[in-house]
Amino acid sequence: MTDKKTVTSRRGMIKGAAVAAGAMSVPMIATAQTTTLRFQSTWPSKDIFHEYAQDFAKKVNDMAGGRLKIEVLPAGAVVPAFQLLEAVAKGTLDGGHGVVAYHYGKNSALALWGSGPAYGMDPNMVLAWHNYGGGKALLEEIYASLNLDVASYLYGPMPTQPLGWFKKPVAKVADMKGLKFRTVGLAVDVFTKMGTAVNPLPGGEIVPALDRGLIDAAEFNNASSDRVLGFPDVAKNCMLQSFHQSGEQFEILFNKTKLNALPAEVKAIVDYAVQAASADMSWKAIQRNSQDYIELKKAGVKFYKTPDPILRAQLEAWDQTIAEKAKTNPIFQKVLDSQKAFAQRAGQWQNDYLVDFKMAYNHYFGKGAKKS
Repeated sequence: MTDKKTVTSRRGMIKGAAVAAGAMSVPMIATAQTTTLRFQSTWPSKDIFHEYAQDFAKKVNDMAGGRLKIEVLPAGAVVPAFQLLEAVAKGTLDGGHGVVAYHYGKNSALALWGSGPAYGMDPNMVLAWHNYGGGKALLEEIYASLNLDVASYLYGPMPTQPLGWFKKPVAKVADMKGLKFRTVGLAVDVFTKMGTAVNPLPGGEIVPALDRGLIDAAEFNNASSDRVLGFPDVAKNCMLQSFHQSGEQFEILFNKTKLNALPAEVKAIVDYAVQAASADMSWKAIQRNSQDYIELKKAGVKFYKTPDPILRAQLEAWDQTIAEKAKTNPIFQKVLDSQKAFAQRAGQWQNDYLVDFKMAYNHYFGKGAKKS
């Protein structure tokens, strides 16, 4: 005879075994810990460039599904803008967003990713050279020679940058002489040869310097950045078109040790996020720059096309600059040779194949266009 206590005990054992069996049938789901990386851009928080940095981070964060989170701080939050490369290499920052030309002081060849006419290549063609024509390996070689523990991703073809903002418009080459002018990279050498006194200020310091009369003119980048940084408040003349930085792109930096510690699938997400952000940035630039161009005109800014003699003088100054740099820097010549070979082939193809879009634009919107 079995007493009630024994029956109850057996029932509890059976129930417990059933619960345990059920628990075993449910797959164990491992929750990966989130890796957080702290980035800094080289741009003020209000600049569209900082927005581009945040756009890239969001793409990574969204695709990583909690495995990786990139936080982006504005310029100066941890280190000054021009100290970004060293901070990322040392691990003070996990990564950053800027331009290669800002590292010009480390090796003058770094400015060739952006400064100058790039043998007639537009920004997207420079990116094509970088990714498929040997540029990426050359950039890695330069960083390795400087013992910098960084991984670099170039992306985001920038629209052609204006000659800059002037208190008075310039009409001839002689008007450039004696001007206190802001620029960066190898453009420093180009404009110096054209007679200007160059001051390579970070983006956030340009407008205050113009306002206080410390400089007479300055270039930065585009209608959206120039507008939000306050250029129209201190100068009313903007000269459009220039060869000083006509093929520039952005750089996303990672501390290489931190990047290599990520799982392979997360590193693949970073790779593809760079490509997605590059396309998205180029589309957003067209949308925002064209809108802000109109707003700048409404604010009373006068736009002028840079006279051809000044553009030709830039090319001549560029030729002198690269000849001098190549004599003392073998990797400089190596980069030039690589760019030239790619540009001669790709440039001929593009120039021969592209139709004249101005013809179509003028047909619909120019003088004498039919009203529909």
